[in-house]
Amino acid sequence: MADLRPVHDPKLLRAIAHPLRNRILTELEASGSLRAADIARILDVPANQASFHLRQLAKYGLVEEDVAAARDKRDRVWRTTGAAAMDVDLAALERAPGGKAASAVFRKNKAAWNHYVVDAAYSEDRPEGTMRSIGEFALKLTRDEASQLGEEVHELLQEWTERTRGTDPDRRTYLLLTILQPHPELPGEAD
Repeated sequence: MADLRPVHDPKLLRAIAHPLRNRILTELEASGSLRAADIARILDVPANQASFHLRQLAKYGLVEEDVAAARDKRDRVWRTTGAAAMDVDLAALERAPGGKAASAVFRKNKAAWNHYVVDAAYSEDRPEGTMRSIGEFALKLTRDEASQLGEEVHELLQEWTERTRGTDPDRRTYLLLTILQPHPELPGEAD
């Protein structure tokens, strides 16, 4: 897909595997520029913890200070960089020194997070005034068609991200999880 930064550094993979850092990136992407205090309030974490993780993300070029949004020189406002959209090729990363361990941490954290998201989607609890939509689609595609579909979905979601970015109090952060892959075989199906 276009505009994705390839990840070659296992240290970067470990940095983005951290659940709170991922959540910070999500909020910055959805909201635009935010202060550490804003992130702390949204995520219900101490401001010093939000500041620490913002500095770690900045160290890897994933966030940067938004000087134009600051009230003065002491005011630190953060935004994502174009580098925050990443193409993670785990097979290639695993060949780098330290890559297998970083990949294992990344896979474990991402799998746990995705299980949590799916469990939440199917739970009976839903905040009042929100909506939920669950869809599962089976498509017959060539590899090229699957790639094209992935790019089109990515472009559509980027348009929606740009259109709705901001801190409007009537909006809340929604998460859309998509997985486009060949249908996995069920255990014993290949026998």
